[in-house]
Amino acid sequence: QMKKQCDQKLLIRMKTECVPCSLNLDTQCPAGYTKTTNGTGIPDCRYYLEIKTHTLSFPGCRHHCVKEFEQPECCQGHWGPHCMGK
Repeated sequence: QMKKQCDQKLLIRMKTECVPCSLNLDTQCPAGYTKTTNGTGIPDCRYYLEIKTHTLSFPGCRHHCVKEFEQPECCQGHWGPHCMGK
């Protein structure tokens, strides 16, 4: 019995919002995502504060998150919703 279904594993990556690094310790990834960074995260972004007529930008931190999901696909030589074959 040959396998008819060959699911593809897909990784979806996202980054959390940029915030002051000291506040980023408690930042969680969205539901279903796994945090791949530790502590205060990665200091690779800037966040903005509006003060009266000025907008100031400061270095900040964010976390990287990943979500893995399986996309059902048919193996080569099979097709259709039930992966019927040749």
